[in-house]
Amino acid sequence: MKHRKFAILFLTLVLVLSLLAGCGNTSNSTPETQQLTSIVADESSTSASTEQESKVDENQAAARQLLLNLEGTYQELWPVVLADEYNQLWLDTSAELVGEENAEGAVEKMTSMVTGTVTGEEAVEAYKDGNLAYCCEFLQDVEQFIFNGTTISGVDKEGNELFSHSYHYVGMEEIRGLYVYESDDKDSGEFTYFCIAPDTMETTQHIEFRYGSNLDALGQYDAGNYAYWLASGISVDHTEEDVENCIILFCTENLSE
Repeated sequence: MKHRKFAILFLTLVLVLSLLAGCGNTSNSTPETQQLTSIVADESSTSASTEQESKVDENQAAARQLLLNLEGTYQELWPVVLADEYNQLWLDTSAELVGEENAEGAVEKMTSMVTGTVTGEEAVEAYKDGNLAYCCEFLQDVEQFIFNGTTISGVDKEGNELFSHSYHYVGMEEIRGLYVYESDDKDSGEFTYFCIAPDTMETTQHIEFRYGSNLDALGQYDAGNYAYWLASGISVDHTEEDVENCIILFCTENLSE
């Protein structure tokens, strides 16, 4: 915040001094004034540049730490938390927030929004008149994702490895605040980019991410090849408490005022 205030102050000074210097050949337009204008402009530019570099460094550090925090193996989230054994928890938690008479309808609405089965252009066409739903499944036949340091890999139902690449941070996806990672390997196909939310098992008891071959397309949520899709995962080593907390969190975030 201090850097931003200084930047505003310097820009104000630059504007005032530039107006004085731009009044023609007057006594106010001296070499000393012009030099001061140049110095203030340089300081303003340096301050803005320093702030931007600090933000980039902060994001890079956070991106590295996120991969470390994600270490482990993940399966799809919704088949776990929507198992029949948790039906009553969904209803009880919703009832506390919207009333017992509205609980069942609230649960049906919430769960329908995250159990869509179509993505991309097919989903765009299906939802053009409304009543949309997000698909939160793992695509490309991935059954489990494994995070190990900077390496992300995936296996199919038989345990066969489908991909394994090391990744580096390349920026932020602004719509949802996802950290964007790019594969270090060429020809990584639909696993070239991962856009990962800053969620972990410790903080939200689940993770959310997108992956694909086209970064611009991954930045769109209601158009393109990845429309209406956001993969959700939970650790294969999850506890009963993890599942219960995840359900409570989802209800609270969606039903609280």
